[in-house]
Amino acid sequence: MKLLTVVGARPQFIKAAVVSRAIAGANEARQGLPTLEEVIVHTGQHYDDDMSEVFFRDLEVPRPAYNLGVGSGSHGRQTGRMLEAIEPVIERERPDCLLVYGDTNSTLAGTLAASKVRVPVAHVEAGLRSFNRDMPEEINRVVVDHLATHLFCPTEGAVKNLSCEGIVQGVHRVGDVMYDSLLYNLERAKSRADILSRLGLQPGSYALATIHRAETTRDATELRRLVSCLGAVGLPVIVPLHPRTKRALDLDDARLDLGEVRLIPPVSYHEMLTLEQHARLVVTDSGGVQKEAFLLRVPCVTLRNETEWWETVEAGWNRLAGTEPAAVAKEITASLDQTPSTPGSPYGVGRAGEAIVEVLLKESGSGRVRPEHGSEGTRKTRTQPVLP
Repeated sequence: MKLLTVVGARPQFIKAAVVSRAIAGANEARQGLPTLEEVIVHTGQHYDDDMSEVFFRDLEVPRPAYNLGVGSGSHGRQTGRMLEAIEPVIERERPDCLLVYGDTNSTLAGTLAASKVRVPVAHVEAGLRSFNRDMPEEINRVVVDHLATHLFCPTEGAVKNLSCEGIVQGVHRVGDVMYDSLLYNLERAKSRADILSRLGLQPGSYALATIHRAETTRDATELRRLVSCLGAVGLPVIVPLHPRTKRALDLDDARLDLGEVRLIPPVSYHEMLTLEQHARLVVTDSGGVQKEAFLLRVPCVTLRNETEWWETVEAGWNRLAGTEPAAVAKEITASLDQTPSTPGSPYGVGRAGEAIVEVLLKESGSGRVRPEHGSEGTRKTRTQPVLP
């Protein structure tokens, strides 16, 4: 069985590494039985070394067979270029299934390209919903889930979301691949623990912040107000700077008051895990960082009004603050003053990658993975499909 894996953004490299390791392990164990062949396509959505190349090196992800070099652009323009570039790769490779992760434009473009030529799609992190259609990522999630053949859900809540939309077949609760990644990489992150000494930090003595979403950074004035607010929390605040955020901040503006905010270049995944693990507090607009903070038992304040990871909020480890400085400051103070109780494990047992590969191998053996190109083939049907 041939899998065509489409990735393009930093979080997807982390997730793909989990499944790639599971594929390698399954192939080694099958001893002459049919195996999985993975061909990786990098769209180039994240394209500089700090945001892309370093992750392939550090996470031991197999080298992409294709790098489409699409780069940045508006949502429509970027997705269109990806769609145009992915289609000939599908025609050349003729995969049995196309594998996508998360909710980026790369996810959407890969799914649309595969669906047009009747190649089944497997979606890792299916069923997540913020219920905010103003977010481009939410549109991507909904469209991909309604086109996918295999829907790999990280939580029971994700399964329920799909059911509410009429998607009940091909749905598998496998757990969260990011939990797999965290467990696998924590020990390896110790080799990067020197980042604390390089930055002059002591465990528990600083806050870590990440700000990168378009809706957080599109208004430069509001972004500078938010950064100034972070600089007054009473702790050094370390901010690995996303290129979009760096452009929006205009660091040459003398009116920018950084206070105790320390801007640093983007860091590797292992360095980021180290910074998260030893922080007193995490402030972020990233879904993945919210969840990692929860798994590491570090209080988190999220710079959004909603989240896809409601389990973290319900457990008391994550507070939704929006981006208004006064509200952010209030939630930061509350997080520093209160230690939540230890939650259960809503994200599985750390074997999501193996569960995904097991499903794909089973479907491959049953002949249900891939209809012929150009035909209607065998597609799953859904009872009373209803768009939310």
